[in-house]
Amino acid sequence: MTQNAWDSSAREEHGPERSDVSSGGRPSDPRPSPKVVALGGGHGLAASLSALRHVTDQLTAVVTVADNGGSSGRLRQELGVLPPGDLRMALAALCRDDEWGRTWADVLQHRFRSNGELHDHAVGNLLIVALWELLGEAVDGLDWVARLLGAQGRVLPMSSVPLDITARVLGLDPAHPEAITEIRGQAEVATTEGHVVDVALDPADPPACPEALVAIAEADWVVVGPGSWFTSVIPNLLVPELCRGLELTSARRLLTLNLGEQKGETDGFSPETHLEVLAAHAPDLRIDVVLADTGHVPDPESLRRTAESLGAELVIADIADDEQELHHAPDKLAKVYREIFS
Repeated sequence: MTQNAWDSSAREEHGPERSDVSSGGRPSDPRPSPKVVALGGGHGLAASLSALRHVTDQLTAVVTVADNGGSSGRLRQELGVLPPGDLRMALAALCRDDEWGRTWADVLQHRFRSNGELHDHAVGNLLIVALWELLGEAVDGLDWVARLLGAQGRVLPMSSVPLDITARVLGLDPAHPEAITEIRGQAEVATTEGHVVDVALDPADPPACPEALVAIAEADWVVVGPGSWFTSVIPNLLVPELCRGLELTSARRLLTLNLGEQKGETDGFSPETHLEVLAAHAPDLRIDVVLADTGHVPDPESLRRTAESLGAELVIADIADDEQELHHAPDKLAKVYREIFS
C-alpha cells in the first residue's frame, strides 16, 4: 500500500462500514475482531487502549510494573505488591463511554486530597491492592476489577514481580560531562537531568506473566507504544520471556511513535532516534509497521529508511490531539489502527 493511500482523507475502508468511534459502539463488521495485545504503560498506553477498544473486542493490555513513585511507590514499599498505578490507568482507559463506564473510570482515577496518610492515593490503586490481598493473585484481582468496570478488554502485568529500572546516564557530573552515572528507579530515570544511554531491569531475568505470554502467542496484532520510551515502552522488551514471545509470535507488530521528545527521558531525540534506541535494546525484534504523526516527522524519507532497517513499513497519519499538545487523539488513532488492521 502506498503512502498516499494512507494519507488520503478520502481513503475507503475495507469491508462493511464500522460504528463511529465517538459513539462508543462496537465495530459492526461481521468478521471476527482481530486479537490485539497492547504493551506499555502510563498515559501513552491509555491513549492506545482508548482507541483500540473501539476497534476490537479481543483486547489485552500488558503493562509495565516498574513504577516506584507516588501512590504506587508508597503501596509497593509498604505492602510489597506490584505497583498498581499503570494497571489502574489501563483499566480506566478500557471503560465504556456510557454513564457506568465513565463514572467508574472517574472513581478509579480519583485521588484523595488531605493532610494525612491518604493524600494523593488513587482510589483505583487501593481497590486493586485490596483485591490482591483478598485473592492472593495479581491477575485474578485485575480480572475482578475489569468485571466491576465492564472493561472492554483485559489488563495484565508484564511480570509477576515488581521491578526496578536502572539507567546509565551521561552528563550528570558537571566536572566530568563524559562520565556515565548509573541511576535507579522509574521516577528517577523519568526526571533525570542527564542523557539516558540505555536502561535495564532489576532483576534482569524476571518471570513474565504467563497469561501475557499466551495472549501474545495467540494475537493477530501487537501494538507497542506510544509512551515514555525508557520507562514505559522499552521495559516490556527487557523481560526475556516476553521479548522472546514477541519475537516468535505470528502476530504482526505495530510500533506507534511518540509525538516528540520527552523532557528528562528523550531530550533531543528525533523519530529515528526512538527507533534506533528501541532496536538497540531488542535487536532481534522485527517490527512490521511504524506509525508516526504527520506533524511530527521532520524528514519522512530518513524515518522511512530507519523503519525499513527494522523490517517495517512506515505509515504517516494525523494522530495528534488538536487540543492537547504532544498527546495522541484516541479517535484518530482508532481510525488509523482500523485501517492498518484491515
